Amino acid sequence: MQSPEASTAATPTQIHLALAALADEVVGTLARLFAYVGTLVLFAILALAAFDQLPSLRDEEPAEKPGWSVADRSQPAFALSRLDSSEKTASYVILRHPEGGRRDVMRWTGGEADKPVAELEIYREGGEFDVTRPATADLAVHMGLGDATPLEQAGLIDTKFGPVALFRPTGTAEAARACLGYLKRSEEPALQISGFSCQGDTLPARRAAIACTLNRLTLLTSGNEPKLAELFAHAELKRRSCASQGSSDWLLGAANAQLRGAL
Repeated sequence: MQSPEASTAATPTQIHLALAALADEVVGTLARLFAYVGTLVLFAILALAAFDQLPSLRDEEPAEKPGWSVADRSQPAFALSRLDSSEKTASYVILRHPEGGRRDVMRWTGGEADKPVAELEIYREGGEFDVTRPATADLAVHMGLGDATPLEQAGLIDTKFGPVALFRPTGTAEAARACLGYLKRSEEPALQISGFSCQGDTLPARRAAIACTLNRLTLLTSGNEPKLAELFAHAELKRRSCASQGSSDWLLGAANAQLRGAL
């Protein structure tokens, strides 16, 4: 039989062993806790690093192609011969597209509010040209009308570039007195001449004003486009004086004649 003294002496040892086991358990728990927290911190660091890389990844994605922009350093390629020295010079804006297109736009304003009264645009087509888009899609907007405003044919006029189609707003009471839009396309070179005019008090006068404007259009430089130079050289051979704008052969058909063939 174990003596009471021996039993009493074993009690501190057991206590020390229990404390040691408890200490080991606490240390182990703390170690696992630190490891768990460290793992969470590591995942957080990796997540932040990945998040910081998102902008650069987005930058590497194909960006939306830019559209038309003003080309301040480009030189005018076209001009209008003046009727007299007092004629007001039009504003001239050049727009370029990254896919090669170029628009030379001349505008004239009048009245106290400097409201646009005429516009002439020469569009040299590039890769951005959409063959499925109607040629007159933007003409109503340029004329100061809504983009949904329908246009009707208003006959043809004869110019040094050949027949040019005229357009006016459809089904309005002011159609007879409205500004006239015009459009002429060339396949070779790929070129479109368009614009509008509000000049003149009558329909024949507005037609004559457009014809006079187009006959005065001249080429300053063709750059590296020999076909453009050829087009204007041939057109000059058929140029008419604005003094003959009242001649009946400026008008080809009735006001609403159906247009046939290429414009």
